[in-house]
Amino acid sequence: MDLIVCTDKNWGIGKDGRLLCHLKEDMKYFRKNTMGKVVVMGRSTLESLPNGEPLKDRINVVLTRRQDFEKEGVIVVHDMEELMEELNNYEPGRVMIIGGASVYNEMMDICDRLLVTKVYKEFEADTFIRNIDEDPNFKVVWSSDVMKEGDTEFQFFEYRRKMITPEDLLDD
Repeated sequence: MDLIVCTDKNWGIGKDGRLLCHLKEDMKYFRKNTMGKVVVMGRSTLESLPNGEPLKDRINVVLTRRQDFEKEGVIVVHDMEELMEELNNYEPGRVMIIGGASVYNEMMDICDRLLVTKVYKEFEADTFIRNIDEDPNFKVVWSSDVMKEGDTEFQFFEYRRKMITPEDLLDD
């Protein structure tokens, strides 16, 4: 299972239910990496999409505690057990976690690959994910060149879950 996110310097991801910035190259990167896949999101993330509509050409799965929530074109699940049952219907490499913060933070520990766009700017964010650079379970395996749109510099990173080796077990 994979996760895709865009963060600022402080691991902020949003403000007032909206993204912190809109970068054309990041949107292309998001589309390229989610097209044809199963995208998992919270209800607020779905509602923040254009017109609150599910993403086209993807299977949209929404995790929400609201028992009465329904939306055409969306598979609705209400807890982690129900979500995992639904995701068992798909190959793990076809599943992409796309937000928001509570879904990211809940699912990060079971993801093998994290695609992170780091924006080298500090925004006035009210929503954050944990600092992946401080997570000993992940390591950077690829990064793009630094790019720039307007006055905003950013870079794409791919993190992979570290494999546990026999030496890791001896270190305890």
